[in-house]
Amino acid sequence: MSLLKKELTEKSGFVLEFSVSKEAFDKAENEAYKKEVKKINVPGFRKGKAPKSVIERMYGKGIFFEDAINACIPEAFEAAVKEAELTVVGMPKFDIVSTEGDIVLKAEGFRKPDVSIEGYLGIEAEKKVAEATDEEIDAEIKRVCERNARKIDVIDRAAAMGDIANIDYEGSVDGVPFDGGKGAGHDLKLGSGSFILGFEEQIVGKSIGEEFDVNVTFPEEYHAEELAGKAAVFKTKLNSIVFEEIPELTDDFVTEVSEFNTVDEYKADIKAKITKRNEDKAQAEFEGALAEALIEKLVAEIPEAMFETETENYVRDYDTRLRQNGLDLKTYFKYTGLTLEGLREQLRPQAERQVKLRLALEKIAELESLTVTDEEIEAEYTKISETYSVPAEEVKRMIAAEDIKADLLTSHAMTLVKDSAKVKA
Repeated sequence: MSLLKKELTEKSGFVLEFSVSKEAFDKAENEAYKKEVKKINVPGFRKGKAPKSVIERMYGKGIFFEDAINACIPEAFEAAVKEAELTVVGMPKFDIVSTEGDIVLKAEGFRKPDVSIEGYLGIEAEKKVAEATDEEIDAEIKRVCERNARKIDVIDRAAAMGDIANIDYEGSVDGVPFDGGKGAGHDLKLGSGSFILGFEEQIVGKSIGEEFDVNVTFPEEYHAEELAGKAAVFKTKLNSIVFEEIPELTDDFVTEVSEFNTVDEYKADIKAKITKRNEDKAQAEFEGALAEALIEKLVAEIPEAMFETETENYVRDYDTRLRQNGLDLKTYFKYTGLTLEGLREQLRPQAERQVKLRLALEKIAELESLTVTDEEIEAEYTKISETYSVPAEEVKRMIAAEDIKADLLTSHAMTLVKDSAKVKA
């Protein structure tokens, strides 16, 4: 197996010609025969026992050719790429050039592009940290008080906005019940807007035990197309009413919900946390501005294959997050009306940005001769192990040290850019 030709084409393309020795191909063809002969019936021979020459006479000389070629390509192509010193992106297209003697193959595809970047040190970017306002502090305290509200059963009045109404309901369109339109013992906070517009308002004024119709119209953009824009009737029964009594902010309440003893101490802690949150947000926006500046300074002919590959990575990550929450893409698409192609379109801008930023940071790491120590790589393995509760040795089997090193280099490059940046007043 050897590289015969290397040609770099426009827009980060490449053409490689490489050979597979006749001995290697013959071996692969014999392996293909051993695998496929078990499935082939030949008159006069027990199934799986027909000689290779007999099968070739019956079905043609090239019956095992394609399987043998496909078996040879990965190792031969990898060797050619290594000899050509290329980093391939995406899946190349393979063609057969010659079958006389050694097999000669041609691969056409795309490589990681040549990159240049200047002016990445001393970038100016804004970093504005918003002060923690009294309104923010009060809003946070209100949320804590609401979370600790005391639920009181209502028995002497009708339902009102703000109550939690426990209801049974069954919806129908033109007298026909529809999927997902039935519920029993459902707690609905009136005024939350969690049901179709107009539904909650029609429960207000109803008494416990009362049965009534709720008339609503599904919005035109409703995710279930068969219901979009349709008038529906929900036969409803009000089972019970609960009122939430919000506690007052006192020193006693503070000691119950926090580690502090007074309202002033509690407010000071909330202010500190909001300030920290605002600082983190400002830092993230600052780093985001630096990243955008690096992308603007990047000069490279980036092949489409890199964007497509990264987009698919984002799709897989999205699917993984859904599965962690008990969903999958198919179910998600059903309830949102989105399609796989639509999801790709949504994720594509993020993928493009990530590809460009990584190329910029990799180039900076190269230009600045940044390095990563073995200790840093080991520490990263430990960090991943502890984060995901996976043994370190298993992490090492899953993630190559070179990949860890590459990620750390880009992280070091971003740190260099941040440390040299100038904060605008």
